[in-house]
Amino acid sequence: MPFYQRGDVRIRYEEAGSGFPLLVTPGGGLNSRVSNWPTAVFNAMEEFKNDFRCITMDQRNANGGDSSGPVPVDDPWGAFADDQLGLMDHLGIREFFFMGYCIGGCFGLKLIERAPERVVAAVICQTVGHRPDDPDVMYRSGKDVWAPELLPRRPDLTMATIEAYLHNLYRKRPDFVYSVSREFTRSCRTPLLVLPDDTAAHPYQTSMDIIELAPNVEATPYPWREPPELKAKTIDQVRRFLRAHERVTAGQ
Repeated sequence: MPFYQRGDVRIRYEEAGSGFPLLVTPGGGLNSRVSNWPTAVFNAMEEFKNDFRCITMDQRNANGGDSSGPVPVDDPWGAFADDQLGLMDHLGIREFFFMGYCIGGCFGLKLIERAPERVVAAVICQTVGHRPDDPDVMYRSGKDVWAPELLPRRPDLTMATIEAYLHNLYRKRPDFVYSVSREFTRSCRTPLLVLPDDTAAHPYQTSMDIIELAPNVEATPYPWREPPELKAKTIDQVRRFLRAHERVTAGQ
């Protein structure tokens, strides 16, 4: 298990395949970790390792993962982006594709806001986002699922710190995808491909908002997870989208 370390942040990552770099983050909310891939709607590391240099990681402080670091109350989305960009720097990668599931939709748009010259194209799969009829669904997940497992392992943390962190993640901007504004998305020139979903944590409307706002966006059919033949076509659409934006520099 290779690790990247920067100060008091330690990130575990894995690689598979070769070619233009593709950073993929699995779902799971704050428990986004490499071991989640076998239960994902499809395993991007397996599906695309023959096409791209696939890189994945345990997010900072994901339970069941091996990445750790402070709980960055003041800039939680920025800290995730710093971890992801830092890993790319560690690997000597300048330009790359990004594909994020679930919370990865927030990761991807924040990465583009932070480093638009580095993210060549991004795939937003089943993004989390604000749900007006249940605005605290993600906050509750953090407080009731993530925090109780994390706190016993981290005597440096208190529930008050966790609640402030979750507030800044999910309540500070109670709209859209949490990590960026609608105004930014309207100005985003990076090519996007959106795979909508419709569950409690993955509101259909959030995916539709990205599709309506972003000026350089494509979308898959919805629903796309069933039957298997349709899901296979959707995976091929992702592959074609990424190949269409591939750079000959191979990210270096």
